[in-house]
Amino acid sequence: MHAAVVRSFDRPPRYEEFATPRPSGGQILVDVLAAGLHPRVRSGADGTHYTSDGRLPLIPGVDGVGTLPDGRRVYFVADDDVPGTMAEQALVDPRRCVPLPENADPVTVAAAMNPAMSSWVALRRRVAFRPGQSVLVLGATGNAGQMAVQIARRLGADRIVAAGRDQRRLDLLAGLGATDVVPLTGEPAEAAERLGKAAADVDVVIDYTWGAPTERAIPALLTHRAERSAPLDWIQIGSMAGPDITLPSFVLRAANLRIMGSGQGSLTAAGIVAELPSLVEELAAGTLTAAAVPLPLAEVEQAWTAPADPGRRIVFTPTA
Repeated sequence: MHAAVVRSFDRPPRYEEFATPRPSGGQILVDVLAAGLHPRVRSGADGTHYTSDGRLPLIPGVDGVGTLPDGRRVYFVADDDVPGTMAEQALVDPRRCVPLPENADPVTVAAAMNPAMSSWVALRRRVAFRPGQSVLVLGATGNAGQMAVQIARRLGADRIVAAGRDQRRLDLLAGLGATDVVPLTGEPAEAAERLGKAAADVDVVIDYTWGAPTERAIPALLTHRAERSAPLDWIQIGSMAGPDITLPSFVLRAANLRIMGSGQGSLTAAGIVAELPSLVEELAAGTLTAAAVPLPLAEVEQAWTAPADPGRRIVFTPTA
């Protein structure tokens, strides 16, 4: 079969022939229809993701849409110990498959499921989120952040604060459900102050930035919070701005701040997969939107290093 193959962590994958994987232990070989180029895929391909074991060569890709031997179309999440999904064929554990409705577009599903899954699972599994609560999406101008705004609205959030650096993208988020937008531009201290005032009393933070923006945002929100004993669930999902923060100890004593992560390890694979059918239904129904750029897998090397539009997700289509 043909696949995108990584043979060095400092070079993009190349389109080449690769041995077709053989199913074992109940696995099924599917024909891949579409596989998204997510940030998680990039970090796996350059060896920087926290689950990377350093082994090469590898096929990147963590999920996709494919056709089972019986003709059914499914969305699937790949196991960590099998070749990735950016190939003509991939191994699938049937327990990690979700049937697609007939009206579901494979490219849209492949583009949207991974970025949407992060906030969908976080709000439904990591916290007891209730309709009428309020949400801050920190790092709202990326693909996952844009989906998080829509998902918070869909799950009944009464107020959604979207914060990010791209003003053009922030302006678009108002039409997707954001009730307030906060530009994180200009002097960092001033940006944090703006954010603190706008989002002081939210119930949940979905954080895709971490690093310096989070380090400044936490005390800024708590300083302006009307009732510091009211629970504030801070869900760490991404680290676009850096892997670490410095958190003063008094912050944890002076407020009811609950910091947690949402991702592989903090949730079981079964727990994540259990949330996928309902998310697929939302995408098929058009209640959540995503912009996809379909490209032939043969163009993977060029597309990997091309400038990326933060509002669109590249999806490779391996089959003709």
